[in-house]
Amino acid sequence: MPATTRHPIAPRRQAILTLVIGCCAFLLLASGSSAAAEIAPMKFVTANGITVLVLEQHFLPIVEIHTLIKTGSVQDPSDKAGLANLVASLLDEGTTTRTSKQLAEQIDFVGGALEAKASEDFTTASARVLKKDIDLGFILLADMLQHPAFQKQEFERIRTQLLGEMASDNDDPGHIAMQAFNQIVFHGHPYRWPVNGTEDTLNKITLADVQAFYGREYSPSQVILTIVGDVTIEQATALVQTHFGTWKKGTAPARSTKKPSPVERRTVQLIEKDLTQSTIVIGHGGLPRAHPDFYSVTVMNYILGAGGFSSRLMDSIRDKQGLAYGIMSHFDARLMPGSFWVNLQTKTETTNQAITGVLSEIKSIRDAPVSDQELAEAKSFLIGSFPLRFDSTAKLAQVLAQVEFYGLGFEYFSDYPKWIDRVTKEDAQRVAKQYLDPKRYALVVVGNIAKAKVKY
Repeated sequence: MPATTRHPIAPRRQAILTLVIGCCAFLLLASGSSAAAEIAPMKFVTANGITVLVLEQHFLPIVEIHTLIKTGSVQDPSDKAGLANLVASLLDEGTTTRTSKQLAEQIDFVGGALEAKASEDFTTASARVLKKDIDLGFILLADMLQHPAFQKQEFERIRTQLLGEMASDNDDPGHIAMQAFNQIVFHGHPYRWPVNGTEDTLNKITLADVQAFYGREYSPSQVILTIVGDVTIEQATALVQTHFGTWKKGTAPARSTKKPSPVERRTVQLIEKDLTQSTIVIGHGGLPRAHPDFYSVTVMNYILGAGGFSSRLMDSIRDKQGLAYGIMSHFDARLMPGSFWVNLQTKTETTNQAITGVLSEIKSIRDAPVSDQELAEAKSFLIGSFPLRFDSTAKLAQVLAQVEFYGLGFEYFSDYPKWIDRVTKEDAQRVAKQYLDPKRYALVVVGNIAKAKVKY
């Protein structure tokens, strides 16, 4: 999982900001789908190359200043996985003019929040403040992004902290299974590594590597700056120019367009752990977020395993066979084709039965159309829950930035319900046949392998 840096906020001011955010969520939800149709940010590009999105929302005095930097773990050198995340984790650990303590104290004093984290395709850094403190929010965020100090002491401390988190993750069978699964599905591609890297790769990273990555990857043309809340377009434009206008325009770094290779045959990895349950991950490659079939796949996958208790996998594997407490299927949303996977835990003795059940459901949804009721329920949930994706200023800023990053177009907010509603039973079956494969897949089982006697 990506590491997130969060500074504690003074209790009284945090309570005020939390109340404001809660009210914001309530108002957004109360307005329902109509709010989605009205999301139309103003967009412009600064002279030095920053893409800026501004969305005015004046019903509450809060502002989210969110930056998406077009670099993530996919840009890590293969022997130094975790570099992008380490850079992100150090952004608010001191600048050339402020120590990490000073950054924390200044944002705490106004009850705001600073966050920075890396993911596979991009890195985000954001400031959340009340309207009256918007200048400070811009000052601190701009300082973090343009003048990180990368002090040796902070570098060593954060790396040690990340290594400690890894040691804890390595005891988690779910983490172990997903890491092994990604190594198979994304063989030879940067997506195969965890965002945090591994103990081996993280220990190879030097402070010079951090500085070089920042110098290469962080420049205005790499930034989508989204400002949402109680601010006018004129104010936002002036603040962007004041605090980001002098950031030196850089050269866009070279990018590889290499896509992950598909899984060509059934590939099985069994990992021995002295456990009473088997952790199972089964799946293969998926499709990129911007693919036009993504909406049909979303509906189909809801019916298969993303729909909680109404999904086929939950009905079959949990309710009818009693093999697992929970089970789900998932398609990654990434810039390049991500993965499709199903994961569950089952008793050691029922490992093979559970795997058979999963493959049977994958085959079934390919072989026959879904029912009218399944289709209607999937559409109803996906359309009805859509506003929950941006029920706070912070969520809305994040979604706006990603809509821009993936090139989805701002009609996404008004047209998403239409795109989902347009999906037919034939569409669901077509994408199931095209994007699900019960014969060529990666299977990872973590548990007591001798007792499980895995046949696959």
